[in-house]
Amino acid sequence: MAPTAASPLPTPAATVGCCAKTKQAALTKPQQQHWHPLDPLDAQELRDLHRIVHAYVAEETSIKAFKYVSSYLVNPPKEAVLAALGLPLPRTALNTDIEASKRLLARRRAECQIVDVIAGRAYEIIVDVAPGKVVEARLLKEGLQPSLHPDEVGQAEDALRSDPRVVELARQVGIEPEHLYADGWSIGYDDRFEAGRRVQQALVYARKSEHENLYAHPMDFSVVLDMNTNEVLSIDFGRFRTADDDYIDGQPPAGPTPDPQEGLRLSGRARMAPPMRSYDYLPELMAKDAAMAKPRTDLKPLYVVQPEGVSYTLRGNEISWQKWNFHIGFHPRDGLVISTVTYNDGGEVRPLFYRLSVAEMVVPYADTCFPHPRKFAFDVGEYGMGTQANSLKIGCDCLGTISYLDGSFVGLDGQPITIEQCICIHEEDAGLAFKHTDYRPNGRVHSARNRRLVIQMLCTIANYEYIFNYNFYTDGNVELQVRLTGILNLSLKAPGSAEANPYGVEVAPQVTAQLHQHIFSLRVDPMIDGHENTVVQSEIEPTGAATGTSFNYLGNGFRQRRRALTAAGGYGWDPSRHQTYSIVNANRTHYASGLPVSYRIHTRDYETLATAHDSIVSKRARFATKALWVTRHDEAQLWPAGKYVAQQRDTADDCISEWVKERQKTDDEDVVVWVTFGITHVPRPEDFPIMPVEHLSVWLKPANFFDWNPAQDLPQIADSYSRRVEA
Repeated sequence: MAPTAASPLPTPAATVGCCAKTKQAALTKPQQQHWHPLDPLDAQELRDLHRIVHAYVAEETSIKAFKYVSSYLVNPPKEAVLAALGLPLPRTALNTDIEASKRLLARRRAECQIVDVIAGRAYEIIVDVAPGKVVEARLLKEGLQPSLHPDEVGQAEDALRSDPRVVELARQVGIEPEHLYADGWSIGYDDRFEAGRRVQQALVYARKSEHENLYAHPMDFSVVLDMNTNEVLSIDFGRFRTADDDYIDGQPPAGPTPDPQEGLRLSGRARMAPPMRSYDYLPELMAKDAAMAKPRTDLKPLYVVQPEGVSYTLRGNEISWQKWNFHIGFHPRDGLVISTVTYNDGGEVRPLFYRLSVAEMVVPYADTCFPHPRKFAFDVGEYGMGTQANSLKIGCDCLGTISYLDGSFVGLDGQPITIEQCICIHEEDAGLAFKHTDYRPNGRVHSARNRRLVIQMLCTIANYEYIFNYNFYTDGNVELQVRLTGILNLSLKAPGSAEANPYGVEVAPQVTAQLHQHIFSLRVDPMIDGHENTVVQSEIEPTGAATGTSFNYLGNGFRQRRRALTAAGGYGWDPSRHQTYSIVNANRTHYASGLPVSYRIHTRDYETLATAHDSIVSKRARFATKALWVTRHDEAQLWPAGKYVAQQRDTADDCISEWVKERQKTDDEDVVVWVTFGITHVPRPEDFPIMPVEHLSVWLKPANFFDWNPAQDLPQIADSYSRRVEA
């Protein structure tokens, strides 16, 4: 197993050095008009954190130079948050000193991860921001690395253009250094480099002009960089398949190849220039190319209008809408986080979900030929969705009458970076909520429009875009919708190579898009009418009686079978058995059905890894080997692939497959449910040069929770802005 523990640094003093400065790190959040204990660190708190950490490192350690990688709020104790909000406490908190826990909220505890750029070691430092005090500082075990900072990823291009070997390689195939571009990627797995070295790979492209689609021009080599020194450590030339060599040697060289001629010799092939035919998607560039489609001119405007304003109330990061109330959070790693979700059911505030987040995802690529096997990015754990969030534009990314929230994270220098308008909030029409026509004479027709409240974040990870929407509906449903777009990861195809490549599709001449998967883990921390919940697996089966018997005369009988999942573990999904999973509270039942109140998990998008079970991808992404996992709640268990994902070489000690080994009791307990969903993407030429949106969704639907349809009180309102098209 890969190491995950950390060793302590010298015990910090009671107060940090440079007291005159750090005493100014006052608690800023409670002074605002509205404050929630789960509010993310804002820009001022990040500045305070920087001063505290900088002083501590200078006075208490021997570190000479370091960079910040990540800083975020440490989740306060669950019972403290619930008590502060007046929500029910879990049974396990009955013997807890709640008042002492609540006092922790005002301290605004944060975690800061830094890297010693000289020694290469990483540290985590825990700080109480409000009093300005370092609580704990730990040196991570060698081999553990925090996530890649977006500025580190962005340095890849400058490093390549500054390296004379790379410049010469580019010029050999007609590319000048100013036309050389690169996407920095996590290394995946490459044991040619010592475990303690902070490295990334860079996928290299050419770009003929500003804003041109660089991915249409993949170069025939990639590089590996030291992220602390920006040194090019290896220049790698991949092998290429031909029509007769499906099973070619896909192994990497025995060691790094800083000499490009040696790397090329080991590949067994000659240099290849990138294809330079342009395939653009920006309208002004498409207009210059006679072969490309021209912008359409026959679309009439379509407006989203709310003349009386919005139906929600936003106070800070807390929102109320149509009986819903919840907190909207920004996290540099998880991105968009929804917390403390409740529903006002006829005056009773009923708790539903303590926390919802996309806790991890992995994107493995299919080609077995070096260097492609090391392309399997963990976009949450290795990059951070929040740090890659877009600043959303009104009228395009989000339509209608919109509210926005900003998000802040730490730069390499410790100063805050704020992404303005990275979360948008708006209402959308969601089609019919219900309708019935009484077909009898003088029968009436009754219908109402449904509506959803959308909380949206859009993230760019190199070539791909991910759109995350948490949708709340008037009928009590919650939907996580994930949409995928952007540009395919493209690689160079050798002339005369296999026409029918089983690992990819040639989307343009000499440009291949490989088969790959996008597999997400949705972390659901439920509190369905309280925290003592159970996950129940349901499936449909035929009755046991044969057709023609008195019990099942016409053979039409089928029934539901329910099974409580009483122990922590990973579970599959069999669509042929119509399986579903529900989160139930057996301590409260429906007045009519007699069944326990629950929220049911609905998705057609369960997805697990297609890779070999003993592959490096499967070892590192154990969460993606099962459709659903159930664990006991633990404040430290937030990320199913482990806390420190970057450069792991095996299964992490703190990943989900390790958490469930003890098979803890999970019936009538404070549990966490992890839903594995995604897509196996077999690319099409229609996905190029820019990919139309792919839709994935996971629904959380009430089942025996409400007495009846909670949306039946919606008014029947005819839209006065609707018009009939006249002939």
